[in-house]
Amino acid sequence: ILSHLGTDIVRQIRGERLSDLAHHMIEIIDRNLYERSCDVRWWATDAAVVAALELPTSKSAMHACGRLGVILGSYTVYLDLWVADRNGRVIANGRPDQYRSVIGRDVSNERWFRDAMATRTGDDYAACDISRCEALDSAEVAIYSTAVRAGGKADAPAIGALSIFFDWRPQAMAVLNGVRLDSDERARSRCLLVDAQHRIIAASDETGVLNETFSLQTNGNTVGFYSDERSGKQIGFALTRGYETYEGMGWFGVIVQSAPIPIA
Repeated sequence: ILSHLGTDIVRQIRGERLSDLAHHMIEIIDRNLYERSCDVRWWATDAAVVAALELPTSKSAMHACGRLGVILGSYTVYLDLWVADRNGRVIANGRPDQYRSVIGRDVSNERWFRDAMATRTGDDYAACDISRCEALDSAEVAIYSTAVRAGGKADAPAIGALSIFFDWRPQAMAVLNGVRLDSDERARSRCLLVDAQHRIIAASDETGVLNETFSLQTNGNTVGFYSDERSGKQIGFALTRGYETYEGMGWFGVIVQSAPIPIA
């Protein structure tokens, strides 16, 4: 009886640690993505971006490209920034020499464009789940967008849309690899980020990303842990709580850990 009691206590301690680490992991992601939601709303008011849509000429479009390029030079977490007119045609991007197929692209059916144009004010934004962007060399991206409004005013009509493409993979991997696990724990642990449908959007072992779902058993809890009886592994999880004006996307931080090998 004492032996079983001791095992249960150890399992409880391990589980609580895993759920705490999963919570910390998703909290870092939330704070990071909150900044993305701020960036897109701020840059949509940039004078060069507004002018390119209000007075569409090749000169104003080139000026907008230059301005977006300057922004990208300071914000290296982004792959590109796009400006689309109200009809969904991209008229400017920050890296036209690198991503040559972007300008002139029809994005009218893209979710980020439709959601951006549907925003009510300049205080609103749209966020999409992680995807691969064919035009950006099939990179994994988190897309944030909002409407560009006449005169750059928050309450003015939408005249186009701005989208920002966050370079997801290296940023997510930095968070997963930064989880505070010792060398023994890391060797028998798998750290994951999964979306609201439990699709794997980042994995410390880099397998299954955007292709597999994880069978997460939350039982309606936002944070917790459980043991998988088939594999003997312990799983800790935590749901995004959002941060400031970023409400979160229903994502979970998850850590899957095998039991330590008993010392003979």
